[in-house]
Amino acid sequence: MSDDEEFSGPPPGVYGNRRRVSVCAEPFNPNQIDDSPKVVHPKTDGQRSRLRGSFQHIFLFRALDIEQTQEVMDAMFEKKVTKGEYVIVQGDDGDNFYVIDTGVYDIFVSVGTEEPKNVGKYDNKGSFGELALMYNTPRAATIQAASDGILWALDRMTFRRILLTAAFKKRKLYEEFLEHVPMLSSLERYEKMTLADALQAKKFQDGECIIKQGDEADNFYFVEKGKVRVTVKASDAAEEVYVTGVEKGGYFGELSLVTKKPRAASVYAAGDVTCAFLDVGAFERLLGPCMDIMKRNFQNYEEELVRLFGSSMNITDARN
Repeated sequence: MSDDEEFSGPPPGVYGNRRRVSVCAEPFNPNQIDDSPKVVHPKTDGQRSRLRGSFQHIFLFRALDIEQTQEVMDAMFEKKVTKGEYVIVQGDDGDNFYVIDTGVYDIFVSVGTEEPKNVGKYDNKGSFGELALMYNTPRAATIQAASDGILWALDRMTFRRILLTAAFKKRKLYEEFLEHVPMLSSLERYEKMTLADALQAKKFQDGECIIKQGDEADNFYFVEKGKVRVTVKASDAAEEVYVTGVEKGGYFGELSLVTKKPRAASVYAAGDVTCAFLDVGAFERLLGPCMDIMKRNFQNYEEELVRLFGSSMNITDARN
């Protein structure tokens, strides 16, 4: 839909002061044992392959383990939409969460008595509809198909049972872990909760390279389980030299993110390792209060590099 194309408006009564019987008030206890039968919608191999491809970039699914991911895929059902169709309507109660397979979808928001305004669109990827299901609130926007398309839908009860339980357990696990990370002691509890929600786990096998010297920085890592070894290779050296090790509660990868320079060292798993990581955006957004602490630790790196190579290899640039 172009900027000068007139919005046709939702169906009559959509934005009126309708009284609705809320279905959003059911209590949810993540610790409660759930014995409800699993929802399964049969799918062809082709449908399952398409759904798996749509899953890849959905943030909400990152906290799910393999079994939970499989259960969500089983419970989702295909919904075909036609151009102009309203998928969700602002003010309505939430029924489903949607993942886009194909199609373009316009986002409209109405504030007060104002006419709905087009505030964005989804173009053949993404997801929507989770907020009303997560927070028991009416739909915050209207989503209208700007083309024919295919969506994958997940009913509200399955969404809440699987995704909210997984998110709750993930937050609890990482909140406990972060309490034992000295660098984060200055953060407020709500800041740690936000950080816990943003962390993603990744496992590495013994000897696997986690970050490589000279590469562009992408992530910042906490060691959740196990130990890693940090090595540096001088430009005129044939072999990498061991610099230090990092164990549970420690962190690495911050130097390049702070200095905006390529990786200054390589990091390898010393045995099987689980790391919790933040991408660049989350690192800059969430760990600002800890930046001074990280920069002070650069002094330790510098001293060790001088001991090994007789030079700090320009690491002091990070403190300028």
